[in-house]
Amino acid sequence: MAVTPFDPSHTPIPGPGTSVLVVGLGTSGYWSARHTARLGARVTVTEARPDAELDRDQLAELRGMGVRLETGGHREETFLHTDVIVVSPGVPLDTPLLAMARNRRIPVMGELELASRFIHEPMIAVTGTNGKSTVTALMGHILETAGHTVFVGGNIGTPLMAYAARGGADYLVVEVSSFQLDTIERFHPMVSIILNISPDHLDRYPDYGAYIASKLKIFQNQGAGDYLIINDQDPVLKALRPSSGLHTLRYGLRPKKGRDAFVRGRTIASGLKEKPLERFSIQGFVLPGSHNLENLLGAILAAQALGVEHDTIQKSFATFTGLPHRLEYAGTLNGVSFYNDSKATNVDAAAKAIQSFEGSLILIAGGRHKGADYAPLITAASGRVKGVVLLGEATERLARSLGQQIPFQVARGMKEAVFKAFSLATRGDVVLLAPACASFDMFSDYTHRGRVFKESVDRLMASSRTSGGDGDSQFGVING
Repeated sequence: MAVTPFDPSHTPIPGPGTSVLVVGLGTSGYWSARHTARLGARVTVTEARPDAELDRDQLAELRGMGVRLETGGHREETFLHTDVIVVSPGVPLDTPLLAMARNRRIPVMGELELASRFIHEPMIAVTGTNGKSTVTALMGHILETAGHTVFVGGNIGTPLMAYAARGGADYLVVEVSSFQLDTIERFHPMVSIILNISPDHLDRYPDYGAYIASKLKIFQNQGAGDYLIINDQDPVLKALRPSSGLHTLRYGLRPKKGRDAFVRGRTIASGLKEKPLERFSIQGFVLPGSHNLENLLGAILAAQALGVEHDTIQKSFATFTGLPHRLEYAGTLNGVSFYNDSKATNVDAAAKAIQSFEGSLILIAGGRHKGADYAPLITAASGRVKGVVLLGEATERLARSLGQQIPFQVARGMKEAVFKAFSLATRGDVVLLAPACASFDMFSDYTHRGRVFKESVDRLMASSRTSGGDGDSQFGVING
């Protein structure tokens, strides 16, 4: 549930004489504790996990810096006797202890907001339900190709607080999640990109409207001279009318009045308002799916807003190969191709992954339910997916949604799911991992899930080579 932090105009910047409580000792919590301790604050870290499950070197370093560590659970008095609380993105803001702290008028600040207080270099912030990591990495690649020193991080890879502790970049390209936006106060990017908004994280937000409101906070502190770039095809975003002082640029796959970037044939036309459109060939762009073309349009507009030259933009996206676990090719066996889209952790992302392929598919889906309706997934799968293999906690929900429309099987784990999917496939088919669910029921995160999928594919292929057959005799898999 999104909760507005207390009185943002008076949230103190941690420094000498300030007591700081950092909630959660993940990567962002570690950097928050480390940096605020270096600034002279009195820092306490509270973490539900015991010492044995935490990084020993990090614990030793923080203790050596004078940080007080409270592990193995949270104590009420710790939350009620501090000047400011810093939360990691994964910590729900409506937990009872945080509610009690806010009732005591203790400010609650997110790691992203805290880091932004120490940063003066221009930031490009990317949000959206799907595609954030790809566009963040692509923007970093474009700016690096242009010769700039770039920090790429935030919700992808390195936390923003890690940059605040060292500095040194010309630009920062930051992936921003809704959870991080829930706690922003002064966070002010020079360029914001909103890729799309569709139902997600409804297990954490009271309703879809609250989730939308969280995403739209990305430009709340932007003003004259700043840029907001939005997907004009998205049902939520196309109706958005920000203040006139903000440069708002819109993109969509088809030419339309008011759009600043669009696709025409095998070229992209894109340009800032009142400037001639520039033409870019998409011949060398390797990422599959119309959704990745939409992502490219947003990135090109952002690059133009930053003054990157045409030839540099063209060269950079033609040399961008994408990120792991996002429609990642994992191999081919007997004419059946395997693709890993473990990052498709919600229904909309999984539907777009399915729509990225022309031929018939065997879909592997399931995991931890996130509160969304699976009907759009079934609609996307109809006529494209000839069989589904389900796994994880959401198996029964997905099975009810599939009903009699698409045949399905159930697997106990990823290895079995890959083998069952292969047994359903024939030459020319694609086996696609697009779970439409979170990974935390069976895996540590989506990257872990994707790695296990690829390892299972590798094992299947190795078994086929050693047996000289079409599958793995150990599991009774035969590819007809």
